[in-house]
Amino acid sequence: MNNLKEKLISWLFETKAVRVCPENNPFWYTSGTIGPYYINTHFLIGSEGKANEILEFINKEKSDRDTISKKLLDLFSQIYSSDGLYSALVDLMYEFIKKEVDIDEIEYISGGERRDWFFSIIIAKLLNKPHITIFKDLDTVVFDGKKSEKRTNLNNAKVLHVADLILEASSFERAWIPAIEAINAKIETSVVVVDRKQGGTEFFASRGINAYSMIDIDKGFFKQALAKNYINSEQFSMISDYVDNPKDSMKTFLKNNPDFLQKALSADEKTKERARLCLEKNIYEI
Repeated sequence: MNNLKEKLISWLFETKAVRVCPENNPFWYTSGTIGPYYINTHFLIGSEGKANEILEFINKEKSDRDTISKKLLDLFSQIYSSDGLYSALVDLMYEFIKKEVDIDEIEYISGGERRDWFFSIIIAKLLNKPHITIFKDLDTVVFDGKKSEKRTNLNNAKVLHVADLILEASSFERAWIPAIEAINAKIETSVVVVDRKQGGTEFFASRGINAYSMIDIDKGFFKQALAKNYINSEQFSMISDYVDNPKDSMKTFLKNNPDFLQKALSADEKTKERARLCLEKNIYEI
């Protein structure tokens, strides 16, 4: 397990799937909050550029719900055959699932639009299970590896949901669980590459879902990153405070660095919008 975590930490930093801010310069998040790191697990496909190309491909092709699953299986199979990092990660995930999950009890693998598909579709192929492709509007198709079809009753089938990242599990609550229940099936188990430890595990427990993550983003993760020199001690200190209390740590940062917010309000449009949202929502009560 330690070897698994060491490999994942190196891959997450090498592909820039994890980015840590410079000292005293936290990132602005879409919500109007600030924090010291970003996680984009889908960059593990090889790079940010390759990941963005695939997202663009999905956006272009997803309206044809009869063919999108096959197109993505072909695409990810080709990357699996040619990209050493992605294939190594998928192989690790496959072995992790076989170790942690009674796969004989699972009848379907599911994945939600869009980033889950980077992993769920190829894992379904390796496990020789049909894939339930879930769309954001709660529509679903069942893909058997060759063709997709609309199904309305899966006879209370047990489903393993494979995802790239879990935060608060809001996508599960809003879309993935209702979509699976709408076709008379149940998500019994969830496996994710990364758990950000922001409430998702507790949500799964409340819904009776068995949840597994290949790696957790916690202090232990960043201690290992520090030991490997992926981050420095100043970055670790900021992250440590943030992990303990995201809101209070960033509130203290803003009080100690009053020019940070003012600079953001004069920056590019995206940053200005997030800074204005921070003030409008009075997130840090400053």
